[in-house]
Amino acid sequence: MTDPVRLRRADRAQVRVVRALLKLPPRWQIRLSGKPVVQVDGLTLDPQLQLLLAVRARRHLTPLPQLTPTAARRQVRLDAAAASGPPIAVGSVTDRTVDGAAGPLPARHYRPSGIAPDPQPLLIYFHGGGFVLCDLDTHDQTCRLLCRYAGVPVLSVDYRLAPEHPFPAAAEDAAAALSWVFEHAAELGADPARIAIGGDSAGANLAAVISAEAAHAGGPTPAAQLLLYPAIDRTDQAVYPSLELFADGFFLTREEIDWFKLNYTGGLDLIDPRLSPLHAKDLSGLPPALLVTAGFDPLRDEGEAYAAALRAAGTPVVLRREPSLIHGFANMIDLSRAARVAMIEIAKQLRDLLEQPSPG
Repeated sequence: MTDPVRLRRADRAQVRVVRALLKLPPRWQIRLSGKPVVQVDGLTLDPQLQLLLAVRARRHLTPLPQLTPTAARRQVRLDAAAASGPPIAVGSVTDRTVDGAAGPLPARHYRPSGIAPDPQPLLIYFHGGGFVLCDLDTHDQTCRLLCRYAGVPVLSVDYRLAPEHPFPAAAEDAAAALSWVFEHAAELGADPARIAIGGDSAGANLAAVISAEAAHAGGPTPAAQLLLYPAIDRTDQAVYPSLELFADGFFLTREEIDWFKLNYTGGLDLIDPRLSPLHAKDLSGLPPALLVTAGFDPLRDEGEAYAAALRAAGTPVVLRREPSLIHGFANMIDLSRAARVAMIEIAKQLRDLLEQPSPG
């Protein structure tokens, strides 16, 4: 496990100021952002997020691609610590390990309060971060929210990061972790027939990849997929308008997307479905998916293209677009009311999906 991040006194003071500004009426948030209401592609950006993006721009942070991976990881961990409020209450949180492709992986098991003794659904969760950044701690609050409001245990699983461990290390770790969970379902108190898999961004990519692999291998298959703003097509074969519309100024930039790809794949235009699930030859027979996109996200259109491809292949999918939000909103639930409301509703939709009879 990585050491806990501790904010400096000046950082804590700055966070208090920002949180106070975010409590102002929306019209004041817009005014303080220094811009008129941001409207792009027929969508209106959430006022709190508009202010947050303006504050972020005024900090003049060194762009991630100009940092070493180690320095970028530290910056992201500091930002995550600053964005997190008091931990969302759940029944219990236990650190443990699961098997990866090359050795043990850190994991964190969240259980809701008042859980019944019978085997329960379980969500395996992989964090985002472009396969280069983030860890269990950066996504702790996200997993707590999913556990509390979906009412299901969550097993957050770390994986090896690039560039130290390039493609396909992360996908191999995710596949090994899924196999481990099925083998140890009884130990986790999980119902093997109701094990879901999910993640955000790069983590959603891993969830999509191994859902397809499991389904087509004929072995144990997840009951559902939760794909939050997935990075689903890293080839250069398609033109996605959102990739250009939101290339800069909306948290995730095109420059960062290219940097993540360079670190994970060496910059190759890989059509391998373990990197770009949209280009898999067969998307039929996959677990039902709850796929969520954000209106102001450069990855929006490729995520929605994947939803369309799943539907065309006969795989059940619920597509949910959060029109006023940005990439990474699952980690902004303590700063943006709209992000928190969206994540609570997503958690409840996940629970509904796990309570439906299996199509098999």
